[in-house]
Amino acid sequence: MKAVVIYSGGMDSFTALHTARDKFDEVHAVSFNYGQRHGKELQFAHAVCQMNDIPHQVVDVRSINSLIQGSSLTSNIKVPEGHYAEDNMKQTVVPNRNMIMLSLAVGYAVSIGAENVVCGAHAGDHDIYPDCRLDFFAALNRATMIANYTPVELHVPFIGMTKGEILSHGSTLGLVAQDYKWTWTCYNGREKACGKCGACVERQESFAQMGWKDPLDYEDSEFWKQAVANG
Repeated sequence: MKAVVIYSGGMDSFTALHTARDKFDEVHAVSFNYGQRHGKELQFAHAVCQMNDIPHQVVDVRSINSLIQGSSLTSNIKVPEGHYAEDNMKQTVVPNRNMIMLSLAVGYAVSIGAENVVCGAHAGDHDIYPDCRLDFFAALNRATMIANYTPVELHVPFIGMTKGEILSHGSTLGLVAQDYKWTWTCYNGREKACGKCGACVERQESFAQMGWKDPLDYEDSEFWKQAVANG
């Protein structure tokens, strides 16, 4: 069995990539450059695939950037700070992002004879990202099973997991804290992770829950504690 993994370069998709390698005979990775502020994640995705000899496609869809404005990840809007549970995190929603990426990934899967597409969406995304919810994936899966002559099944193995539970799952695959130095989570693409955006806060919270030391360097490594308390 063959699978295409939507691989952003973050810790969730990194764990999803290793989950797919454990489950399927052949794995291909696909990443998308949609003009995201945190394009640095693509460098991490490339490095991981190169080290693990995984076929990797980086698809440049920046031409659609003008169609998906209004998000702090694609527009000139300050990235909000705080816990994902806070309402201001809705500013990070990119219009229809998962529908676009999944559609392209399914097309890629059909072209290479892969029967499966894997996405690392998880329970922590549910509050603010409508296209990371189970009903969205269930509906889209019904479509991808009939959209082509070859059915393609969507897999969201972490849809009921928190980020901490994803790390715990990664440990069952033999991943350790240091392996996650090859992932980029921050919504800002600076030299160090900011430590204040929702992605950074949730990441640091999950490492603390695991009792692991996060291998990334942060501009602010204490902010997350207060953000979690407030969230």
